[in-house]
Amino acid sequence: MTLQLYTVFHLNIAYSSIEKEQRPEVIRRCYWPLLRLAGEYNLPLGIEATAYTLESVADIDSEWIAELRWLTSKGICEFVGSGYSQVIGPLVPAEVNAADLRLGNQAYEQLLGFRPDIALVNEQAYSAGLLQHYLDAGYRAIAIEWDNPYRCHPEWDPEWRYLPQIACGQHGEEISVIWNNAIAFQKFQRYAHGEIELDEYLEYLCGHLSDKPRSFSLYGNDVEIFNFRPSRFETEAVLQEDEWQRIRQLFKTLLADGRFQFICPSQVLELMWASGAGNRLHPESPEQPIPVKKQGKYNITRWAITGHDDLGINTACWRIYESLKTDLTSNDDDWRELCYLWSSDFRTHITEKRWKAYKDRLLTFEKKVGADRFRSRLISITGSQQNDLLPDLPAGMHVARNRYYLTVETDAINIRLNCRRGLAIDALWFKDISEHWLCGTMHHGYYDDINWGADYYTGHLVLESPGHRKITDLEPAEDISVAYEHDSESIRVQGKIQLDCGDLYKSFHIHRRKGQSFIDINYQLDWSKPMVGSLRLGYITINPEAFSQQNLFYATHNGGHELEYFKITEPINHGEAVSFLISAKHVLGCTSSVIKLGDHRHHINVIVDKSASNQAGMIHYQKIGDSYICRLIWSAREMDDTSRTTDEAVDPLRCSLRVYAHTHTQLCEKV
Repeated sequence: MTLQLYTVFHLNIAYSSIEKEQRPEVIRRCYWPLLRLAGEYNLPLGIEATAYTLESVADIDSEWIAELRWLTSKGICEFVGSGYSQVIGPLVPAEVNAADLRLGNQAYEQLLGFRPDIALVNEQAYSAGLLQHYLDAGYRAIAIEWDNPYRCHPEWDPEWRYLPQIACGQHGEEISVIWNNAIAFQKFQRYAHGEIELDEYLEYLCGHLSDKPRSFSLYGNDVEIFNFRPSRFETEAVLQEDEWQRIRQLFKTLLADGRFQFICPSQVLELMWASGAGNRLHPESPEQPIPVKKQGKYNITRWAITGHDDLGINTACWRIYESLKTDLTSNDDDWRELCYLWSSDFRTHITEKRWKAYKDRLLTFEKKVGADRFRSRLISITGSQQNDLLPDLPAGMHVARNRYYLTVETDAINIRLNCRRGLAIDALWFKDISEHWLCGTMHHGYYDDINWGADYYTGHLVLESPGHRKITDLEPAEDISVAYEHDSESIRVQGKIQLDCGDLYKSFHIHRRKGQSFIDINYQLDWSKPMVGSLRLGYITINPEAFSQQNLFYATHNGGHELEYFKITEPINHGEAVSFLISAKHVLGCTSSVIKLGDHRHHINVIVDKSASNQAGMIHYQKIGDSYICRLIWSAREMDDTSRTTDEAVDPLRCSLRVYAHTHTQLCEKV
């Protein structure tokens, strides 16, 4: 039986390390050879591009667009969609994802005369929340990577990779899936670059032959790397020969070999009748709620909190989003610009020239839409009140201080802060929810395991940078002040901790509103310049005695309208380093600003103010003897191959979190 081969060649004129003036060369050296290859051999190639790429190419070489339109109209090639811009869906709000697909379809119809019905998920960054967006945009199938979801689902039959399947959302959504294969497209690249020869590559392909019906993704990645070098890595293969000639020879050989047959991507769906096809799968998992293509070093953090300044530009984009969402006069041009500004390529190996132009464009648009009004204010330190820590308070509110701890209690909340450890939360009770404290510090000796013989705090900060000692705020707090704020009906506790990288100001607001009990935690780090490394803060360490280990879960939004729920049963460590260079292996999108962590009885909710700092969340869970540790962590910076240092002056880093709790009999709405 023949092995059906298909491709999805990915075109991205906004490729991070390609200068704008190089685009005509990319079209000539990369895009035209692809179309000529399809036309010469009548190959049913799948070709995908963002609408922005097609618009840019049309401005430079309209004949290329005309040729693509002709090839697709004749059924020689099949165009695969993706959206207006290469937005990383699980990291942006649902409204932005919807706009990106809607505006992409408008441009596809204008330039090509139709709307595609198969989509390549951008950078293969999949989440369950994205399915409804693709369905709403008229797509009947998506192409995602097999390898990473399969790694987290050992119960899957490996034969399923050769057949179309069905991806299921968590709220009844279903869409057909065509698999991409990272090892396969990397093998194709190695052959094209002359790193392996044709015989070796054919031997690899023959390893996928079977007497069963099978389809296989021959290639599903970038086109700009053939006969052109984007100069992204020093280790890029040297261009020594005509790589399109090598690719042409490969296709010519495969066409002459009766064991292989070329099909377009949509024809893969015709195998839905085959045994082993059509299984209803959940590609996401608690360990990897956002699977991405390729090896572990290439994970979702690279577009969230690494790069040149992912945190800064993602925060600016969030403020623009907040502004457009509330502005009744915003139009498609405004949302199109936001989709462009949230594109992945400004967050990885961008050149200095493009970075400067991007920052100028981002700042200009931020001012145009009035997004500055969503900036958070700096924390104002009122000065020491060490001798007056008991201000006049309304009935039912109490403040007490001993040598080590500062305790604030209302009729609904009791919080104990450790003054020796940077005002870390020692214990936090929500009295209406549980008699136990829900989160706080697991003290040294709690776990009967030397591997866990440490203190595990809540509400602290940790900065780790290569070549430097670990920096934490677990030092005695200075200038502690306590006050009652009548406007917000809250008690404010403030303090200052001197760190090697700058002064950290931390404040807590314990609120007492009718029917609403919550605390706000604010951080402000006045550093001279950011350090390359990992900066994590806002730790929430839950009390194992207050939550059932058998029923633990976390929930958040990863680009969709609905919460995604994940039951915690196996070890999870999103913040674990992949290597010395890659400081974390996963983060949560948290695209509606909230993460829930708890069990079947009650849960803690943490809301992050993304207009202050667009941080990403992490979950860490590990069974320890008869107990366990489970933490929610917020990350403002991680390190990978895209990370850059800068000599630019930077604003203070600000982070604002709101913490509250719910039982499952209560409405889980935001405060």
